[in-house]
Amino acid sequence: MEKIRMTTPLIEMDGDEMTRIIWKMIKDDLLLPFIDLKTIYYDLGLKNRDATGDQVTLEAAKATEQYGVAVKCATITPNRARMEEYHLKALYKSPNATLRSALDGTVFRGPIIVRGIDPYVRTWKKPIMLARHAYGDVYKNSEIKIGGAGKAELVYTEKDTGIEHRQLIHDFAGPGIVQGIHNTERSIRSFARTCFQYALDQKMDLWFSTKDTISKTYDGTFKEIFEEVYRKEYKDKYEAAGITYFYTLIDDAVARVIRSKGGFVWALKNYDGDVMSDMLATAFGSLAMMTSTLVSPHGAYEYEAAHGTVQRHYYKYLKGEKESTNSVATIFAWTGALKKRGELDENEALVHFAKSLEEATIETIESGKMTGDLAAITTLPNVTTLNTEEFILAIRDTLTAKLA
Repeated sequence: MEKIRMTTPLIEMDGDEMTRIIWKMIKDDLLLPFIDLKTIYYDLGLKNRDATGDQVTLEAAKATEQYGVAVKCATITPNRARMEEYHLKALYKSPNATLRSALDGTVFRGPIIVRGIDPYVRTWKKPIMLARHAYGDVYKNSEIKIGGAGKAELVYTEKDTGIEHRQLIHDFAGPGIVQGIHNTERSIRSFARTCFQYALDQKMDLWFSTKDTISKTYDGTFKEIFEEVYRKEYKDKYEAAGITYFYTLIDDAVARVIRSKGGFVWALKNYDGDVMSDMLATAFGSLAMMTSTLVSPHGAYEYEAAHGTVQRHYYKYLKGEKESTNSVATIFAWTGALKKRGELDENEALVHFAKSLEEATIETIESGKMTGDLAAITTLPNVTTLNTEEFILAIRDTLTAKLA
């Protein structure tokens, strides 16, 4: 069959370890036979980040802003052990955090629903999309270890006048710790608008939750900005679309989420979103079945899998041992990027191909062919456990039949 042509390239960000191996398999077996694939390639593998002083990550972010759509492989965020293993010059920041900061983006994560992989929460019938604010809070914190008795204060100095505003944090009688966090009104407004627009595009209700009863200024500002943006910019649009915006305290929201049927977008601050996204992924069945999309308020999109680099399987792969690594979320990162590129370029053939690949992936699993992690939790009878490459080739067979 004639290959599908692309008019505008994707930004492609390669990654690390087992997901880097899967990345190549997906391109070779599921994409290149069917698409005249156009990408601008950036190697975000840890060795290249070290060789470039991590400038390659910033270059990839700028290119994403320019071209509008990117797809990213999972990458290593190094700790001391990784620094020694890879002989790094520095402890580089998380590439995802760098990209989120550069794009001022919001991360949306959602489960890939497959028959036979049942949520642990029996009431959930529809996906719950989690929107995580991608700036500030504990991820941009400043910390001090207190050695003994003394006074810790919060100090803000006005730039124009030099006037100081002071507030006591704690009068220490002995050793302790203190932490300062911040956010900006600009970032919160971008977060709010992106969440409202995403939920409107998906035609799903939007929930937002903080703890404004305790954090009356910090969390209270989030609540006020969301209410203002909704009232001024989205209330009429939501009513016309038949969807709602709902605010509640985060502890109440957690209880409501567990009792719900799903089918909504849940917006959370940075740390809350970090924790709850892993909870949702596990409760829906598998972190390897969770998509992650970074959406910029300026209209750029970056797609990736929600999981990491699968280090344990990579070490087995290096030894020549057979491993069974789930590639579904990485496949859906590619299909998400291809669909968005096709939508923006009005390339219906590309959109149709991406949807067909998603359907082929789900149909392959529902036919009983799957990787070991899914075989361990499925309710389907008589399943066949495939290794990494066998699973991707089984998807290719299903896809080829669908396209034919």
